[in-house]
Amino acid sequence: MNQENQTQALGRRTEVATLGGGCFWCLEAVYSELTGVEHVESGYSGGTVAHPSYHEVCTGRTGHAEVVQIRFDPEAISYREILEVFFDIHDPTTLNRQGADLGTQYRSEIFFHSPEQRAVAEGTIQRLTTAQVWDAPIVTKVTPFTVFYKAEDYHQEYYQGNKGQPYCRVVITPKLTKFRKLHLEKLRV
Repeated sequence: MNQENQTQALGRRTEVATLGGGCFWCLEAVYSELTGVEHVESGYSGGTVAHPSYHEVCTGRTGHAEVVQIRFDPEAISYREILEVFFDIHDPTTLNRQGADLGTQYRSEIFFHSPEQRAVAEGTIQRLTTAQVWDAPIVTKVTPFTVFYKAEDYHQEYYQGNKGQPYCRVVITPKLTKFRKLHLEKLRV
């Protein structure tokens, strides 16, 4: 019995969110600390090549974005809250770039799994645009989910095993610190 069926057998419903907002290591580290998130996996979505490798995705020729796939309990955290965190931890105004990470694989993209998720994503972008949260327009794409390819094992829980690495110290740790300050009430106890 897979994990989703096990969860349903226990009487709980889960939802899945698939988000691309730069390096998947950053997103995975943040969402792993969020109450209501049951599982986070790094991988690839939005491309044209089946079962791409990290090195293929990095060429930019597969069309994939680095993404995280998040399984969460909607009774503990809503999809809207998942997206609020998403927009707080990356820059949705830079096309195909997050900081020094440059390329289409680092684009800002929400892969919706249902019409409801699409409506929430589009509504969130509209609300943030109206509020003029950023000086530049939001370029985040809202795209129907088609397929998720799990990244290689060494990408999973990368931050947890590599906190001393320069990229983790310079890029991921500051994002986690910002996230923790902004969403203290949503952290796992």
